[in-house]
Amino acid sequence: MYKWIHQFGSPKYFYDISLCLSKWVTIVCIVCFISGLYGGLVLAPADYQQGDSFRIIYVHVPAAWMSLFIYIVLAASGAISLIWHIKISDIIARVSAPIGASYTFLALSTGAIWGKPMWGTYWVWDARLTSELILLFLYLGYMALQSAFDDKRIAARAGAVLALIGIINIPIIHYSVEWWSTLHQGPTITKLDKPSIHFTMLIPLILMVIAFKTFYITTVLIKTRSEILKYECNSSWVKKILGN
Repeated sequence: MYKWIHQFGSPKYFYDISLCLSKWVTIVCIVCFISGLYGGLVLAPADYQQGDSFRIIYVHVPAAWMSLFIYIVLAASGAISLIWHIKISDIIARVSAPIGASYTFLALSTGAIWGKPMWGTYWVWDARLTSELILLFLYLGYMALQSAFDDKRIAARAGAVLALIGIINIPIIHYSVEWWSTLHQGPTITKLDKPSIHFTMLIPLILMVIAFKTFYITTVLIKTRSEILKYECNSSWVKKILGN
């Protein structure tokens, strides 16, 4: 495994693999976005209680899930960087943070839009909402640390430590609706018995989750390749790509 990690962490190897991979991931992303939005906004029936306002879940739920997933990637990349000192993991963490922050803000804002007609208010200091807001601050704190140091190696280490400390917030967000009394809706898709959502609504939601995830992967691959070209600009293989 150690050998595989270092092979994958080679800038040239990662660049070549990601160049091929990103084309297929982009296709999947586009197909899932189109089919998911059409299924969720056109084909899915209105909810018997919420009416058409429930359709915001096709943005809110994938964004909320991705906000957690990307932070786990951030923390894992930080751990790999601290243990094996692999440059690619630093880059992946750095380019992931703004995307994760964007997804977190999107989850909070769409939740507020939905909360006004459903709860009568845009915001409550609910356990799920508050812990998700803390997650946004963790992302912003990570990005602030990255820009606070001129030495990118020091910035990467500081960011990795913050990301690993902040990982404790992830299970709090996930289980907050079960641990505390909360206005936020409980789990519907991940229940062990069966999802509390009809398949005509569930399928578009799954497609949107895949679309959001593949969009993240595509964006990370593109931005990571850009960072690799910047860092390896004096390497012969980069000069060959750039035609120098």
